[in-house]
Amino acid sequence: MTVTGDILRLPRVPRPLRAVLFAVFVLVIAPYLLAPFYAFGQPVSTVMLWRRMNDERVVRSWVSLAYVDPDLVRSVVVAEDGRFCEHHGIDFNQIQDAIQDADSLGDVRGGSTITQQVAKNLFLWQSRSWLRKALEAPLALWIDLALSKRRILELYLNVAEWGPNGEFGVEAGAERAFHRNAHRLGPTQAALLAAMLPNPHDRDARRPGPGLRRLARLYVVRAARSGRAATACLRH
Repeated sequence: MTVTGDILRLPRVPRPLRAVLFAVFVLVIAPYLLAPFYAFGQPVSTVMLWRRMNDERVVRSWVSLAYVDPDLVRSVVVAEDGRFCEHHGIDFNQIQDAIQDADSLGDVRGGSTITQQVAKNLFLWQSRSWLRKALEAPLALWIDLALSKRRILELYLNVAEWGPNGEFGVEAGAERAFHRNAHRLGPTQAALLAAMLPNPHDRDARRPGPGLRRLARLYVVRAARSGRAATACLRH
């Protein structure tokens, strides 16, 4: 019996379906394949890529975690993810607290760990949506498994937005705010930078208002109380 080429020929995939399959690959599969390779190199965020594609300003000087002032490292951890060394990418206690503090599911805020923010910055988009959160959560678990805590924080410090005009990474943020390198900051300056992280377009460490100063003082106290405990996992 002869099998003709027509019998073996695969059906042609319609163009719209191919576009959908490609989008699924980019959003769902590609980040899991790429994440282990981010143990090395100096990756950029999706926001940085978008700005460069649109000829907008991007300033970023990559620095190693060992170069960053310890006060800033502690301030960022206590400000953004106090249990960073204890969870595995997602802090379920923090999520539960955020839900309990909200009046409804639509009002839920916070709950994102540093690892989740790394997942968002490197692979997803910035606008808030349940779809993004659904993609972000399992990806954060995978990143925590594939990369060390030290590398995750190093990535975060170098891809987060630290200014209103295309300043990315802690070195660019420190230079803009204080005309200093990221390894020459005091506790107050470090806390001011950490306090502006959630919204660098509205919060300015260079010209801090009363609210930002009050928040920075809180982080100075928290960082001092935590000592090295909050960043103990970074020594490995």
